[in-house]
This record gives sequence, C-alpha cells and structure tokens, in this order.
Amino acid sequence: MAHPFTQLQAGLQYLPGFLGRSAQENLVEILRDAVKKAPLFTPCMPRTGKPFSVRMTNLGPLGWVADRDGYRYQPCHPDTGAPWPPLPDELTGLWRNVTGRADSPEACLVNVYNDNARMGLHQDMDEADQTAPVVSISLGNTALFRFGGTSRTDRTRSIKLQSGDVVVLGGASRLAFHGVDRIYPGTSTLLVNGGRLNITLRRVSAPT
Repeated sequence: MAHPFTQLQAGLQYLPGFLGRSAQENLVEILRDAVKKAPLFTPCMPRTGKPFSVRMTNLGPLGWVADRDGYRYQPCHPDTGAPWPPLPDELTGLWRNVTGRADSPEACLVNVYNDNARMGLHQDMDEADQTAPVVSISLGNTALFRFGGTSRTDRTRSIKLQSGDVVVLGGASRLAFHGVDRIYPGTSTLLVNGGRLNITLRRVSAPT
C-alpha cells in the first residue's frame, strides 16, 4: 500500500512519518558506523572560506563537498582520501519506493545539525542529472523547512519536518529553492545528543 503524501507544490511531495521508530533507529546505527569510516567534516563557502553551521559526510560512489575551490562531487573523503562507505540497501530501497525509479542514488549526503544550525535557501544545482528527483530524510529534532520556486525572489512557505518524514523534490520543484530556518530542541528522543540528521539522496551523472 502506498504511503500517503501531500503535494506541497508541483513536484514537491511530503511524506510525513514515512519511517517508523525502529527504521529510524536502524538508520542512525548505519550512519554511526559510516562516520567511523568517513569522519564528519565542516564544509566552507567557496572564496570566503566561511564555515557552514552543519557538519557532514557522505555514503555511496560519490560525495558532495564544499571548500574554497567550490562545490563538487568526488569519490573520496576530503580529509582521509578514502572512498566513501557504500550506500546501504535500506536507503536504496527507500529511494526506489518513494521515486518509483529502478535505478539507485549515486550520492548520499548526511548533514548533521546541532540545535543552532541553519541551512540558507539554495538550489541543488551541482548534479549533471537534474531530471532525477532529490530525496530528503529527516531524523531527530524537528526542523522548520522553507521552500519556494526556482527564483530566489519567489514566495516561500514553511513546514515543520519531524523525525521519520521524507520530502521528494522532483519535476517542477527539482530546482526549487529550499533551506532550514531553525531546529526545535527537545522535539525528538532519537538522537542521544539532540540535533538533527538530514539524509539527501541524489543522482549525479548525466543520464544516458
């Protein structure tokens, strides 16, 4: 049976409570193991070198990084030089379930928010394949997610994303501006130290 979803705008689907508590806990354990192999790092803005307020790591064949040289995907960790840990079946299965696609994500970005972290409005523009959707999974404390159109000046709306919620940006919303304005401390008991994990699944390579 298909999970119920809300169409927030054309191409933007919100699947509240897609992951139950046990599935969330399982993903947290998978990510803990991944961080042992691919330690969290703090990206920074190109040119200015201003650090992000989130830390991150990646799983899968390609990982997204940001430093003074720009934004890009690469097959290895920027600090250790080691390949990223493999993408687990749980996330590949989730991708296929919510997108209806038979392929697999090539990149799994994990953003780690403390309760003071933010993510400014941005578009996911670094992928050669901008036809495939972007899948976002929330774990931990509730976040205020803001989204708009494909122009920075378009009107925006906000919803609260709780632990276990999934958002799919596809179709007309694939390049929609989106961001996280705040984290609500104490709204989830999933993560021992509080904060929020956001998992983003993407295709990267140009479609053949």
